[in-house]
Amino acid sequence: MRKLKHWGWGYADEQPGLDQLRETAGFLRAHLGFGWEEPEQPAPLPRLRPARLRPPDGLAAICSLDDEVRARHSYGRSYRDVVRGFRGQYESVTDVVARPGDERELEAVLEWAIGAGAIVIPYGGGTSVVGGVEAPLDAGAVVTIDMGRMDRVLEADDVSLSARIQAGASGPRLEEQLAAHGLTLRHYPQSFTFQTLGGAIATRAGGHFATRQTHIDDFVESVRALTPSGWWESRRLPGSGAGISPDRLLLGSEGTLGVISEAWMRVMRRPSHRASATVRFSRWWDGVAAARAVVQSGLTPANCRLIDADEARLTFAGDGSAALLLLAFESDSLEVEELLGQALTFCDAGEVSERRRAGDRGEAAESWRESFTRAPYLRDTFVAVGVISETFESAITWERFPAFHERVIEWTRAAVVSACGDGSVTCRLTHVYPNGCAPYFTVLAPARRGEELEQWEAVKRAASDAVIESGGTITHHHAVGRDHRPWYDRQRPDVFAQALAAAKRAVDPAGSLNPGVLIDAGGGGGGGVSSSS
Repeated sequence: MRKLKHWGWGYADEQPGLDQLRETAGFLRAHLGFGWEEPEQPAPLPRLRPARLRPPDGLAAICSLDDEVRARHSYGRSYRDVVRGFRGQYESVTDVVARPGDERELEAVLEWAIGAGAIVIPYGGGTSVVGGVEAPLDAGAVVTIDMGRMDRVLEADDVSLSARIQAGASGPRLEEQLAAHGLTLRHYPQSFTFQTLGGAIATRAGGHFATRQTHIDDFVESVRALTPSGWWESRRLPGSGAGISPDRLLLGSEGTLGVISEAWMRVMRRPSHRASATVRFSRWWDGVAAARAVVQSGLTPANCRLIDADEARLTFAGDGSAALLLLAFESDSLEVEELLGQALTFCDAGEVSERRRAGDRGEAAESWRESFTRAPYLRDTFVAVGVISETFESAITWERFPAFHERVIEWTRAAVVSACGDGSVTCRLTHVYPNGCAPYFTVLAPARRGEELEQWEAVKRAASDAVIESGGTITHHHAVGRDHRPWYDRQRPDVFAQALAAAKRAVDPAGSLNPGVLIDAGGGGGGGVSSSS
């Protein structure tokens, strides 16, 4: 198997060498106007503190105490995580990484870990960008349960268009198996290569598609999870009005209520008809109005993504003179050219620069697509060449979006200038709904060597404050984790926090599962400690 980086995104053999980094550093300085002349190389893996517990003989074969494995499972892949891993800073590290191959082994691992008084952190692909798989600094022994060996499509129902899939299946792995049945889950987050199904469910992940089925919520038919108090499994149904849905409580639970082992998912036949277009708008707000008109018309394009002019320039999708609206339709049985034509009637304030049928890819869309899929890899390079990169996303109703956009851009830019001296804040709409949109912001700024985390924290705090003060959600699809916890506490109703804490105590009396994420270690609802607080 290819070796994964212990400190950053992706495979170790994809890490650029020093000469390539120097070339990239020069290119980025010319393009962005900042960055280091001499890039930094990642520190070698330090010797980690010894593991504070060892698995029993019956579980030793599926557990690892190896330092590199422990390091890779101790952080997610946010900018903050990558900086610390890049520098070899492992203040918080897991003790044992267990990789069960079936539910029997999962039960045995969880029973042992809780009996040993350990903190237990469920782990999918390790792609969290919000501190979702990191143990608290004051935790005792930590056991990480990596679900990656449970990665099979167990059943495919082509009558009801559903599939029973194990939680550890990565995006490519489950799509490969579904393709054998002519099916697809059609859920493509930016972390698609490594994200697992269980991780997507636990974090309420959002996919690439902009309308209709966007969040993983939309695909879930039923979920099976192991809690310290027993198995939690919902009935497989197309819909139900029977009280509060068991699935809804597990969706977004971030490993605090149980370890998801498998799920029945709504799938579909693979699309064979596609049509897409790129529309240029000299004014951002004309593009916003067009996106809103398209989705409120009843049309449901697979993609309706608006990129502001500055982001188009930075990602080489445009020259910076226009915002770009990417529209795409697809179907497994119907021609979609007419639907695209109908959507373009709402874009009369813009100019269609590219229009394509299935198999054709235009320059702007192709450049954006490449930027989208390579962005997680670029974060590692940005760290090496002295560029702070951070993204944050939210959702807001249409009538509040102008004021929301203005405040978030203003507060974040002020923080960037104050903390970094220079930099950019750009915006795109990743998802659109009839009643609102999901704006996604990107920050690029010059880093001061050794002070990156303080700079990042200042920008993160200002951006998050602006989002909450303006009535948005602290996250549309990146989850809460530890990094968003202070703002999540401000967003959720206090009474709901108490109810959630009570549910936590019912299924996890010892508070062993991912304590401090969503809920305090003792099962309390508020006041969580966070790396951002």
